[in-house]
Amino acid sequence: MEKISRLISENGVVIFSKTTCCLCYAVHMLFHQIKVNPVVHEIDQDPEGREIEKALLRMGCNSPGVPAVFINGKLVGSTNEVMSLHLSGSLIPLLKQYQS
Repeated sequence: MEKISRLISENGVVIFSKTTCCLCYAVHMLFHQIKVNPVVHEIDQDPEGREIEKALLRMGCNSPGVPAVFINGKLVGSTNEVMSLHLSGSLIPLLKQYQS
């Protein structure tokens, strides 16, 4: 989907999220704690949200599709993948250039 491609190509760190998702909130807080300010696209606030969610699932995101984290244009994954990277010490090196 063009909107997804544009967002991930124009921004280093993008999270596709839903305002009511507690796992999305956990990922937001993790990034905030490590001083990274990602572009957060709330798909439940987007009129094309359903299409975005379907496109994310086709790209390999786990159901329900959010949070979907992209770093440097690549899909990192959802909460489990992000937290696993963080616990293994691999997340911060990926985000180093985006820390404020």
